[in-house]
Amino acid sequence: MSWFRRKNQRIESVPADERRVKTEGVFEKCRECGAALYKRELEESYQVCPHCGRHFRLDARTRLAILFDEGQYEELDAEVVSSDPLEFVDTKPYKQRLEHARRTSGLPEAVLNARGRVGGYPALVAAMDFRFLGGSMGSAVGEKITRLVERAVRERGAVVIFSQSGGARMQEGTLSLMQMAKVAAALALLGEARLPYISVMTDPTTGGVTASFAMLGDLNIAEPKALIGFAGPRVIEQTIRQKLPENFQTAEFLLEHGMLDAVVDRREMRDFIVRALDFMFNPEVQFKPLKAALPQGGNGDGGLSESPEAKTSKAEAQS
Repeated sequence: MSWFRRKNQRIESVPADERRVKTEGVFEKCRECGAALYKRELEESYQVCPHCGRHFRLDARTRLAILFDEGQYEELDAEVVSSDPLEFVDTKPYKQRLEHARRTSGLPEAVLNARGRVGGYPALVAAMDFRFLGGSMGSAVGEKITRLVERAVRERGAVVIFSQSGGARMQEGTLSLMQMAKVAAALALLGEARLPYISVMTDPTTGGVTASFAMLGDLNIAEPKALIGFAGPRVIEQTIRQKLPENFQTAEFLLEHGMLDAVVDRREMRDFIVRALDFMFNPEVQFKPLKAALPQGGNGDGGLSESPEAKTSKAEAQS
C-alpha cells in the first residue's frame, strides 16, 4: 500500500480556446521605446508615454474634454454629415466607407465642433479625428469649421482648432478642395473682428488641411514629433531628386525653421492655451477699420469736397 495517493488521478487540460493571457488588452507597447504601458496609466497621462514622451493619437472627444473647463462642453453642428455628391466608387462605394467610418469611430463626421469655456474665456473648438477616413476634409468638414468660425464672430469667442488629417477627401473631388478657400475666408472675417485663433497641429497634419486653416493661426503650435507637411517625404525626394534632411516635416524641424510658434507637450497644452488667451483675448474690443472712412460727397472732379472747417481756416489765412 502506497503512503501517498493522488486525490484526483489526472490533471484536466485547459481547452485550446481558453488558453489566453489574462492581460490581453491591459497593456500597450510603446513603438518609440518598446516599454509595456499599463493602459490605465496611459489614459491618466493623456496617451503620452511616461518613459520617452511619445504622443499616441488621441480621439476628438477626449481632446475636447481635456481642454474645456471641467470637461464640460456643448457639441454643435452634429447634423452636418457627408453625402456622396459624385456617387464615387473605388474598391467600394463611398457611401459604404462613410457608414463603416461612423460605425467604427462612433463619430458623425471627421471633426467635432464644441462650445464652452477655456480658462473662463468663451471658446469655440473644433477637433479632428484620424479614425474617420483619416481625418480627411470633405464638404461637411469644411462646412462645420466655417460655421464654427462664423459663430465665434457673432458670439465674440476665441477659436481653437486641433488638426489631425491626411488632407482633402479624394472621394469628393474639387468640392473638397473648395473647402480650403471657404474656411480661409471665414478666418479672415475672424481676424477683422479682432478675435484670436489658435491652431494646434497633431500627428499627422498634411495635405489641404496644412495648406489652409492649420497654418493660418494667430498662434501656430504643435505636439512633439507630429508629422506636419503638404506632400509626403518620398514624393518630395522623387520630385527634387535630393535627400531630405533628418527629422524633415516633424514639429521640431518646423519650429527650428520658423513655421511654428511653439511645440507643446499634450500634458501642458491646456495651460499653454489658457495663458495664450490671457494675452490675446479681449471680448470688449470691437472691430474698427484700419483706415478711417472717407467723408461722403465730392466736388465733381474726382476729389473730395472741403469741410466747412477747412474752408473757414483757408479764408482766415488769405485775409
